[in-house]
Amino acid sequence: MDWFANIHPIYQAFLATIFTWVVTALGAFIVCFFKKPNQKILNMILGFSAGVMIAASFWSLLIPAIDLSAELGYIVWLLPALGFTVGGLFVLLSDRFLDKILKNKKNLRNADSLKRSILLVSAITIHNIPEGMAVGVAFGGISSGVPGMTLIGAIMLALGIGIQNFPEGAAVSLPLRNEGFSRIKSFMIGQSSALVEPISAIIGVILVLTIRSILPFLLSFAAGAMIAVVARELLPESAKENKNLATLGLIFGFILMMILDVSLG
Repeated sequence: MDWFANIHPIYQAFLATIFTWVVTALGAFIVCFFKKPNQKILNMILGFSAGVMIAASFWSLLIPAIDLSAELGYIVWLLPALGFTVGGLFVLLSDRFLDKILKNKKNLRNADSLKRSILLVSAITIHNIPEGMAVGVAFGGISSGVPGMTLIGAIMLALGIGIQNFPEGAAVSLPLRNEGFSRIKSFMIGQSSALVEPISAIIGVILVLTIRSILPFLLSFAAGAMIAVVARELLPESAKENKNLATLGLIFGFILMMILDVSLG
C-alpha cells in the first residue's frame, strides 16, 4: 500500500477508476454465461453499494468540504450546500434529458437496435461521469491537504463505486443480448459504459490541484451527485424484489465504510 500512497494523485485516481472499469467489465461479462443473474444477489450488492456511497459522501466528501470552507474563511455552509445541490441537480437533469430522448426514440417505428443501444449506454455513462470525478476529487483533496480527506476514504469510495458498477455492466449487456446482439458485442458495449470514469477522474484531480479556492464546491458537488445516484437508481432498483436484503446490504455497507474511514483514516 505504501507504493500507492506515494505516487501522484493523478495516477492514484487513474488506477482507482481502472478498477471501477474492470468491475463494470466483469458485470458485463455475465452475459457470456447467463441471460438473467440471481436477483436476490443483485439486490444485496446494490444495497451494499448504496450504503458505502452514502457514508463516503458524508465522511469523505461533505465533511471535508465544510472543514475546508472554514479554513479558507468562507461562510461554512454556503459552498458545500451550493455544490451539493448542483451535483444532485446535474444527475436529475441528465436523467430527465435522457428519458426524454428515449421516449422520443420509442415512438419512432424505424428506431433500430443500434440507436437503442447507444441511448442505453449513454444513460449509464452519464452517471459514471460524476462518479469518476468524485474519485478524482477525493484523491486530489488528499494531496491538497484538505482536512478530513484520507487515503482509506478515497479508496473505499472507489470500492463502493466499483461494486455498484458490477450490476450496471450487467444492466447494459443483458438487455442487448436479449435483443439479439452477440455475446461479444453485448459485452463490449456493456464494459465501454465505464471508460469515461478514468477520464473524469483525471479532470477531477487536475481541478482540485489547480483551483483550491473552489475545492469545497467540487467536493460537495461530488457528494450531491453520489446521493442523487443512490436515491434515484440504487435504492429503487435494489428494493424491487426484496426490500429486506436491500436494507441489510445498505446497513452493512454504511457501517463498514464508517468504521474503515474513521478508524483507519
